[in-house]
Amino acid sequence: MNSETNNTNYVGATAYVIAIIGAFAIVAGLVWAMLHYTQAPPLNADRAAERAKAFTEMRAAETEALTHVGWIDQSKGVVRLPIEDAMKLMESEWRNPAVGRSNLIARVEKATAVPPPAPAKPSPFE
Repeated sequence: MNSETNNTNYVGATAYVIAIIGAFAIVAGLVWAMLHYTQAPPLNADRAAERAKAFTEMRAAETEALTHVGWIDQSKGVVRLPIEDAMKLMESEWRNPAVGRSNLIARVEKATAVPPPAPAKPSPFE
């Protein structure tokens, strides 16, 4: 009688082991399918060269913007300065904090000023 319960225990344990291995196999198959179907196509040489050229142009534009003077909005008088020049200008301007603050506020108001609205069209019934 003891051998029958041992056989039943082995059969039950074997069934659990097979179920666990089957579950792992199903998950592994799903992972493989996801990797296979969602993988992006490789970049070809033309696309890689195009990206490298765009990156080089972007870096050149950034370097030019950081090291040369230029207009941001000429109508409002807003310019772009190199960082070193801007730091020297601010250092000399902020020796007197009250004057520096008033100049800064005036420049911000000038740069963010909203133009007046266009005049309303008169009604054709007037």
